[in-house]
Amino acid sequence: MNQGMEKTTPIVAIVMGSKSDYEVMKESVGVLKEFGVTHEVRVISAHRTPDRALVFATGAEEQGIKVIIAAAGKAAHLAGVLASLTILPVIGVPMTTSDLGGLDSLLSMVQMPAGIPVGTVAIGKAGAKNAALLAVSILALSDTRLCNELKSFRQRMREDVEAADAEVRQGGQI
Repeated sequence: MNQGMEKTTPIVAIVMGSKSDYEVMKESVGVLKEFGVTHEVRVISAHRTPDRALVFATGAEEQGIKVIIAAAGKAAHLAGVLASLTILPVIGVPMTTSDLGGLDSLLSMVQMPAGIPVGTVAIGKAGAKNAALLAVSILALSDTRLCNELKSFRQRMREDVEAADAEVRQGGQI
């Protein structure tokens, strides 16, 4: 496994269709920081700045990006557009919407045509966290440090649940 994750070049790109999505996507940023994964955050719209989306996606691999996390709401085409322009893994995070609560975003991402996959996670903040954890999992395949940190993270989660169970069983409160 490669130990080269110490470089300062971003290896994960978090791309949002709108600046307002950052309130949710800061959850991804927090997870990547926790694991020491270099990243960048961008605002690129598949509909309002399609030329920028094209330049970003076609140049991402050359720039050192290994995984793209794409957040969008409503028609949510950003993840699919980016995935169609690169072979890098793209993880879509559907944003909650006022119209359909994010179901519209979710369906737009998961209903990609065969051949252009977008790994799609839950709507909103839980999805933003899981997108970053999925990116870490992908990177951990070739990085021993990340692999070990991810194993430790999972062990801490197990221990937290076991401690909560013990407390509840002893008549305590959570």
